[in-house]
Amino acid sequence: MSLKAKLEAVVYAAEEPVTLAQLAVIFADEVLPLLDQAAEPEAEQIALTGLAPDESDQAAAPEPPTPESGDTPVSEEPSFVVEAADGEEKKAARLRDRRVRQFLQQVLTELIADYSNSERGMEIREIAGGYRMATKPEYHDAVRGFVKSLKPPMKLSLQALETLAVIAYKQPVTAPEVSEIRGVDSGGVLGGLVSRKLITTAGRKPVIGRPILYKTTKEFLLRFGLKDVNDLPSMEEFEKMAGELAESEAEGEAQDVINLSSEAATPAEEAAPVEAEQPSAESSEQVAANSEEGAPSSEEATAEPQPEHQV
Repeated sequence: MSLKAKLEAVVYAAEEPVTLAQLAVIFADEVLPLLDQAAEPEAEQIALTGLAPDESDQAAAPEPPTPESGDTPVSEEPSFVVEAADGEEKKAARLRDRRVRQFLQQVLTELIADYSNSERGMEIREIAGGYRMATKPEYHDAVRGFVKSLKPPMKLSLQALETLAVIAYKQPVTAPEVSEIRGVDSGGVLGGLVSRKLITTAGRKPVIGRPILYKTTKEFLLRFGLKDVNDLPSMEEFEKMAGELAESEAEGEAQDVINLSSEAATPAEEAAPVEAEQPSAESSEQVAANSEEGAPSSEEATAEPQPEHQV
């Protein structure tokens, strides 16, 4: 099994974004031999460039100095030697860890490219300082319909969304500052956001009263699929999107009013003449039929028998 396949399995199985530090701890034993194998050809090439030096160079090389008879070698203190050795070990460990992380990041970059360039419904995103498997945006509708059937999503009221937006763009910010921006008291809304772990405290502001500062959390980044707060749209982009949304809603409402008025006016105009004409036509036909049936003709009137006279 290749290292790329193992990384893919770990990223898929992780409930939260997995970081390079976690991956370095898991796969350090596998990555270090690969790094050593890649470094051996370079070391051999460097060694070959220094072989077979000229004799003139050897003759010109200075001889190591010999201590004079009166000089005594200075011995280093044992504690200094131990500290130097510990420092070298820590430096080498940091270097190894850095090399492992760079190698893993390169493999993850290749894995991300494989997912993005293939016909798959999944992709690997860099979210909240780590890597996480997620569905592609073009399949949002299908996934949304499935998720709705599982459990209700987290619903936030308009007041909570406004408060969360203020904190996201102004963090760290105090409760009075949030209330001043919104124009209403936001104390209760802040408590709800804290209970949902979307915001948390960030110390106290160094002013009179020392009010509590609030900031967004990692859960906020996870809920909204953001790498960090810098991925939030700028205020100009936000205002532009809000304006376009308001215009589209206004146009839709105006079109609905026009359609309703036209639908309500058309049947009234068409039905009124018909209802007025139908009774008149029926009544005229009925009157004519009654007159024909009840009124005797002139022939019948002349042919009516006369009473007989008895003799």
